[in-house]
Amino acid sequence: MDTETDDTAFMHRALELAARAQSHGEVPIGAVVAHRDRIVGEGWNRPIARHDPTAHAEIEALRDAGRTLGTYRLPATTLYVTLEPCAMCVGALIHARIARLVFGADDPKTGACGGALCLIEHSSHNHSIAVHAGVLAEPSSALLRAFFRGRRCVGAYKS
Repeated sequence: MDTETDDTAFMHRALELAARAQSHGEVPIGAVVAHRDRIVGEGWNRPIARHDPTAHAEIEALRDAGRTLGTYRLPATTLYVTLEPCAMCVGALIHARIARLVFGADDPKTGACGGALCLIEHSSHNHSIAVHAGVLAEPSSALLRAFFRGRRCVGAYKS
């Protein structure tokens, strides 16, 4: 398979995981880590269920990949996530030495890959990550819009 086909297939899986998060009342964000054309880590947002503000989809996927590969360094891997990562998640990607990041929807409020700020390309880092934005952006955005529209209709967001 070519990179574009792989990107779409892995992003479809991330969207499935985002739907899982939504079914549990979490913000619908999903992520997968791929290594050599296979998924080695999966995650979806679970900060509410885990009582853990760091339980973002990306962090969950990195933890799963680390267990699968038996290491905290994840070179030659790609992280696929449905929403542009925040500053915390970008920091984790850099420390994990992820080679490539592919994300769907932009996040102009808290995104750290050009949305609100561009932390991922900061010159002080000793590791650089190739970034490919906008893969399946519309279905990723639609899922988030529907989730928050539903929250506004039902009442205040429960934390």
